Amino acid sequence: MDELDLIESPLCTNIEIDGHLLRVEIYGSEPNKWILEVVDEENASTVWDDPFESDEAALAEFHRFISMHGVAGILNNDTEGAA
Repeated sequence: MDELDLIESPLCTNIEIDGHLLRVEIYGSEPNKWILEVVDEENASTVWDDPFESDEAALAEFHRFISMHGVAGILNNDTEGAA
């Protein structure tokens, strides 16, 4: 089986929200297929199910989700239906 060549977006970032440090990871394995993953300070990972057309769209979804649900939505791994 071939290994996937993942491309890391330059939009990956660390962000602190309400005293919680999050790592926003955006990566892709195919053109126009970007994955959004958020890793919290306890190294728990939340990954959106559906890929995004661009890394900018993935980052915009992260900000939209946080504005609607706050950091608790990530910490509680409550992203069902978020993508």
